[in-house]
Order: sequence, then C-alpha cells, then structure tokens
Amino acid sequence: MLSCDICGETVTSEPDMKAHLLIVHMENEIICPFCKLSGVNYDEMCFHIETAHFEQNTLERNFERINTVQYGTSDNKKDNTLQCGTEVHSSIHSGCASNPKNSAQSLIKDSTLKHEAFYSENLTESRKFLTSREKQSGLTEIKGSIYGTTYSPPECPFCGKIEEHSEDMETHVKTKHANLLDIPLEDCHQPLYDCPMCGLICTNYHILQEHVDLHLEENSFEQGMDRVQCSGDLQLAQQLQQEEDRKRSEESRQEIEEFQKLQRQYGLDNSGGYKQQQLRNMEIEVNRGRMPPSEFHRRKADMMESLAIGIDDGKTKTSGIIEALHRYYQNTATDVRQVWLSSVVDHFHSSLGDKGWGCGYRNFQMLLSSLLQNDAYNDCLKGMSIPCIPKIQSMIEDAWKEGFDPQGASQLNNRLQGTKAWIGACEIYILLTSLRIKCHIVDFHKSTGPLGTHPCLFEWILNYYSSEGEGSPKVVCTSKPPIYLQHQGHSRTVIGIEEKKNRTLCLLIFDPGCPSREMQKLLKQDIEASSLKQLRKSLGNLKHKQYQIVAVEGALSPEEKVARRQASQVFTAEKIP
Repeated sequence: MLSCDICGETVTSEPDMKAHLLIVHMENEIICPFCKLSGVNYDEMCFHIETAHFEQNTLERNFERINTVQYGTSDNKKDNTLQCGTEVHSSIHSGCASNPKNSAQSLIKDSTLKHEAFYSENLTESRKFLTSREKQSGLTEIKGSIYGTTYSPPECPFCGKIEEHSEDMETHVKTKHANLLDIPLEDCHQPLYDCPMCGLICTNYHILQEHVDLHLEENSFEQGMDRVQCSGDLQLAQQLQQEEDRKRSEESRQEIEEFQKLQRQYGLDNSGGYKQQQLRNMEIEVNRGRMPPSEFHRRKADMMESLAIGIDDGKTKTSGIIEALHRYYQNTATDVRQVWLSSVVDHFHSSLGDKGWGCGYRNFQMLLSSLLQNDAYNDCLKGMSIPCIPKIQSMIEDAWKEGFDPQGASQLNNRLQGTKAWIGACEIYILLTSLRIKCHIVDFHKSTGPLGTHPCLFEWILNYYSSEGEGSPKVVCTSKPPIYLQHQGHSRTVIGIEEKKNRTLCLLIFDPGCPSREMQKLLKQDIEASSLKQLRKSLGNLKHKQYQIVAVEGALSPEEKVARRQASQVFTAEKIP
C-alpha cells in the first residue's frame, strides 16, 4: 500500500498513486485557503468557504477594518492583506481556469465518491477546529492560525523541496517529475498515442501496445466463448435433428408394417390367389399325413378343371336345408309363433383355397344359387352356373371395366384375379347389377338398441320377408331371395327370420365358415334343436358397430342397368336410421 504525502490517501499501486496525484493535486486543483480542502470545483469550493469558514471570513474582514481605523495600518500591511485575498482568490481561479486533459477528466469521474468523502471529512474537521480555537484564544490567535494554515509553504511529495506558492510547486512537479506522472511537458512536443479501439490517450508506445493487447485478449476470449456457444448450439441442433430423423424413420417403419399387415389381411400382398393357396394347403396336408399323395393329385386335377371352365366343383355345397327347416318348424318347433323362409338356397362353405378371405365370394354363390332356381331371373341368368371364386373375381373386374364403381376399383388396384382380396357389399351390388339383377344396399351405420344391438335391422328383415301377406300359416316359404349381410371382417347370408311366442325375433343365417359336416346335420329327419344354434342369431348375437345388407328386388331392363351404372359413379347406400 502507498500513502499520499499530501493528503494521506492510500492506494494499492504506483500507477494508482500517479493517477491520484495527477487528478487530486495537480490538474484542476482548487485548495481551500483555510483547511486545505481540494479536489472540488469552483462552485463547490465557494459553497464550502461560505458555510464552513463563514466566521473566519467575517472575522478577517472585521480585523482588517479595525487595523485600518484604529491603528492606521501601513501600506505594507494593506499590501499583505490584499495579497492574501488575491492569493486566496487567485488560487481558486487558477484551479478553475486549468484545462485538464480528457483522460484526467475520465479518471476524475471515477474518483467522485472519494472526493465527496474527503470533502465531508474536511468540512467536519474545519468546524471542530474553529470551535476549539474560539474557546482557547482570542481574535489575534485565530487570525494567526488562519494565516499560518493558509500560507504554509507546500512541499514536493517526490523530492521534499519547499516552494513559496502552490503554482511554483505545480510547475516544479510537472517539470522535474514529469516521468513519474506520465504527462508531457508543456514546452516539449512529446508524442501522444490514441488507442484505436477505445480512444484512450497514452504517452508511451509500449503502454499503448500493452493496452491494445488487453483489448485483443478480451476479444479473443469473447470469440472463444462465442465459438464454444456456437459449437454447443450446433451439437444440440444436430442432436435434435437426429432425434427427429429417428422418430420419422420409426413412424415410417411402423406405417409400412401396418400397411403390409393390412395388405396381408385383405389379400393384397401379392402372395397368390385361390389356386396358389389351394395347392399350398394341400401340400401341407400331405406333409402332415392327413392326405395321401393320390388324393392330392386327384384334387389338383379337379381344381384345374374347375378353374379352366370357371364353374365351382360343388365340393363345398350343401343342398336341401330350406326343405328340412320347413319340416322342422312345421312339426317340431313348439316355441316358435311364426317363421319366414327365403326361396330355396344352397349352402357353400370355404375350402382350402379361400379359407380366411373367401366369405364374400361364398355368400355370392349362395345368393346366386337361389336366383338360379327362381324363374323370375331366368332371363338375366340364362345359361349360367355357379361360378368358381376366380371366375367371380373376373366377373367383378368386367363390371369395373363397364364403368361400375370406379372408386372401389381404384382402391383394389382394378385387379382381383390372382389375389386374396376381400370383397364386400359394394362388389356384390355392382356384380348383381351388371347381371341385370335389381338390388339395393341398406346401411345400418349405428346401433339402435340397448347394449349395441340393432333392432332396426331385425325389423327391416322381418318386413322384407313378411311383406307377401298377413295371416299366413306358421311356416311361410316366401319367393324372396336370401339377403347378403356384411359387417366388419365377415359376411353371411340371411335365409329367414322366426318370431317366437314371446314376440322376440331371431334371424336364420348361413355362415360360409360352417363346414359341410355341420350343415348336413340339418338334413336329418329328426333335427335336434341344438343343431339349429349355428343358424339362429338373436338380437344379442349381432352387436357389431355397423351392418350392411344387399337385398334383391327383381330384374333390371337394359336401360335401368345403364342408369344404375351411371349412378354408381358416386356410390351411395340407403342409411337406416
């Protein structure tokens, strides 16, 4: 720590001491003539003298008047008095008239708090000084103290030399100790160096170089921090991008898997159609020992013949069930109030070639078997037989080519042959319409009863079959064809409806998933009630969210067929309710 010899201020380093001496004691210096207060401007010094030394100024002026009036003060004393006043005011004015450099002004601003503290301390000390002196001595001692304090010769803080006036001491320090203050002599032309980055004025080139190096180091540090920040931001951005790419890749993979799953489910995965599946499943049966090789070759030959002519081989067909049901309800069913049966229809079930996807085709075969036995449709179906599944696929493709349901065709890529694609109510509708068979689709798109049931569906089917007359006998064999019934994932054929004595309704349904051996149990003379469970479907057995039916209403003229083909461009179904 370094201590100022002039005011006692302590600083931490030699450059700070140089700055202190330059600011406080050299440039812009105003010193109180009574208490040596300095480091303030002219207005502040006047205020200080008027407040802290008011009594001394008044006492000095009175003393001068006393000397002049009573004792006849000599010219020498007058000169001294005038000199005193002149020195006091000249000291103040000389300090105010000094022109400090820009660097000194900036440092003065930085030390404002120190000056204010110093000013307050001196003001307090001066007041204590006056009070104690007035108590101890008279007017003469006070006057002597004042002049002694004001005119004590200044001493150089560097070499100890004493000068009579502060101006002489200032000149001495600036000329003899200029190297210690880092200020140029007024009479010599020492070069000044401006900092190109902040404008600071330096008197030494090496100091300027060190100062600029500090700027460069600071900028380099900031740039390094910026690079670190940018690097961190880049890494974060890359990490987020990688995470986003990973999520998109995962979503894309899941979408592809779901799409492939749907393709497999609906038979659009290019894994072959009826023929390929039939051969593959027969080979499995042979490998498991459940089919001899001779049987495999015989069935293969029959299949190839059936596919060649486009007619079903009839190996999955069961006939005569409607007649058997008529006998049962007429003689045995005591809990049934009345029953309505469709026209004669054969049952077709799925085979090894269409298991899992051929229900729509098998239901069409059932519906067509009934129409072929109904004379009202002879003109439309003249010369037709029950087609095999690949032939049905070809017939639907022909209907698409005629212009039926282009939207549905595009969904199935305009191709059914060689695939295991499912078909539904729309394909059955356009196929029947292309054969000039009048039909319409009814959509039961929501539940109309408690617990997800569809009473409206049952009532519609009852009205369909019972519309031929009232007061009919217990068993009514109508001329109405069976109804194609579609719901999510499966389709069946409605061949009648029964009304029990408690007025509840029950549908009679052929399911293509039911094998021939089960259906043949219904052909016995004494049908057991348990055998009918596979046919009977009560209100609580049909709880799918949505149902669609295709009901046949008669034959179409060629003109009506054209009109319906045009209407199928924007396909709509009747919705109930």
